[in-house]
Amino acid sequence: MRDSRKMWPTAVAVFALGLMLAGAGVARAQAGPAVPDALQQLNGSLTALAARVSPSVVQVLVTSYGPVDESTRRDTNLVIGRQRSIGSGVVVDAGGYIMTNAHVVENARRVEVVLPGQPDSGGVRSMVKGRGRTVDASIVGVAREIDLALLKVDDVSLPALPIADYGRVRQGELVFAFGSPEGLPNSVTMGVVSAVARQQDADNPLVYVQTDASVAHGNSGGPLVNVRGELVGINTFTMSEAADGRGPGFAIPGPLVQLAYPKLRRFGHLHRGEIGILLQAVTPTLAAGLSLSQDWGAMISDVIPGSPAAAAGFQPGDIVLSIDGEPVDGLPRLAFQFFTRSAGDVVRLKVRRGADLYTADVTAAERPHDFDRLTDLVDPDKSLIAKLGVLGVEITEANAAMASNLRAPIGVLVVGHTKDESSSADSGLQTGDAIHSVNGTPVATVTELRAALDALGPRHAVVLQIERGGQFIFLAFEGD
Repeated sequence: MRDSRKMWPTAVAVFALGLMLAGAGVARAQAGPAVPDALQQLNGSLTALAARVSPSVVQVLVTSYGPVDESTRRDTNLVIGRQRSIGSGVVVDAGGYIMTNAHVVENARRVEVVLPGQPDSGGVRSMVKGRGRTVDASIVGVAREIDLALLKVDDVSLPALPIADYGRVRQGELVFAFGSPEGLPNSVTMGVVSAVARQQDADNPLVYVQTDASVAHGNSGGPLVNVRGELVGINTFTMSEAADGRGPGFAIPGPLVQLAYPKLRRFGHLHRGEIGILLQAVTPTLAAGLSLSQDWGAMISDVIPGSPAAAAGFQPGDIVLSIDGEPVDGLPRLAFQFFTRSAGDVVRLKVRRGADLYTADVTAAERPHDFDRLTDLVDPDKSLIAKLGVLGVEITEANAAMASNLRAPIGVLVVGHTKDESSSADSGLQTGDAIHSVNGTPVATVTELRAALDALGPRHAVVLQIERGGQFIFLAFEGD
């Protein structure tokens, strides 16, 4: 005979299920008319967009060292501690190449990327979706001048987002911000383009796509996409004085991402073409003082001697009227046009000089970058530091000038990385770092650096004193 006490919970469950089904039937009976087809189509389009874009969006986890928060200090001395920060990234090319913001990986010792999990299928399954896989990422290149950085992970299956045609971006069009706001992965918000080309500072040539789509800490480096799932820009910062952090968001336009990617992948930094002029905005005061013919637009304030612009005959005081036939109404758009030019591009400028008009073609030249010359000094046999997985050259008087901001002109300069499988040490070294000591022992040559590393036993703690961006820091890790 069955125990009635054991049957009681089952009966209650069946009764509750019956009530739920009955309630659902009553709710359907009391519901209003069916959802209009247009809303259903919109809803379906948005969910399909999110499912298509999400596999290309990653979470970026950064371990770095920086000043400890004031409240945790015991005295007035500067305390440097280990810090963890979270950002976002977007796959821009097959093979595991991911773009994010330079400030996201600033002073990074280690960078990890959380790859997206399986696409959401809706309902409860999407709410309990498993976390993505976490893998190590290497920093391929950094362009601090436009706040972009390129990462690489060993996963060739990640789909890349196509880049939108910036000329088709319009104020008021729908856009979607993907990323990890406040560390919440796989998030998306919707808004519109508030401004296509917003200049943050009158003296800064960079322009941004402004949006009212909600962007918060952790969204940095994530994509801003249009309804076609194309990359409109890389979310970079917000501007808000509100307590809740809400305010307009700003994204680096897609063309800059498109321009930076091949250069960061090849050189590790941004190569830009230039014609040798400096520009500034024309203001009413400037126009009145110089008796200019207009009190708006952009003016050439300087021409570098020996530059392509000087050879073409341009002069300080020329007011730029058009570039490649496109009228110039102000500095932001003109500066943006120049910023996207590469070496070899031909630029046609039309200027007003007093009462005269002058037009000339100028070929942009490669912007010199002294660090590139260091790669010429690399010898695969002499430069390889296998235990660190890097290529290095000795710092000498001859090459010290090629590395900017060096305070200690003795040591080994990291000029590249290697895929040497014999090294699995997570050193956190970046191209441009200068290694000055190993566990307190100064090193002045590649040979001394190798010897200091070889002298350490297996799984021994390794502490490198390095110089990065004019600052000394310690990188600590466990050797092989």
